[in-house]
Amino acid sequence: MIEQITVFLENSEGRLAAMCRTLADAGVNMSALSIADTADFGVVRIIADNPRKAVEALTGNDYRAAITNVAAIAVPNEPGGLARLLETLDSLKLNIEYGYCFSLQGDAAVDVLKFRSADAASEAADTLEEAGFRLLSQEDLA
Repeated sequence: MIEQITVFLENSEGRLAAMCRTLADAGVNMSALSIADTADFGVVRIIADNPRKAVEALTGNDYRAAITNVAAIAVPNEPGGLARLLETLDSLKLNIEYGYCFSLQGDAAVDVLKFRSADAASEAADTLEEAGFRLLSQEDLA
């Protein structure tokens, strides 16, 4: 499991840039960012090298930010890689609340998934590994 930063961000001009500047000024490096929007606000999800420092900087600058535990799973970066992961998770009856993907250098992509059960990914680690996937730690992504 890794720590993801979740930020509720007002949907107004310049707000995303200001949030990113806050993190940059705090010395936080982001490796992934996902944005979902509604009419009034956005939900920004961030994978960063120092999630606790990021939340401290954001809340100190009046952003609504929290840490959420999610699974980061290394998946072969090839056609069908994600499909095989999802089929494996489906066979384990794991319910995915949301997810997003990003790619690092090399031949693996990273799928970030939020499960309904906080312990689901840890409990499934052996099965995932047997199926050719690897559960990543925060250090793996730094």
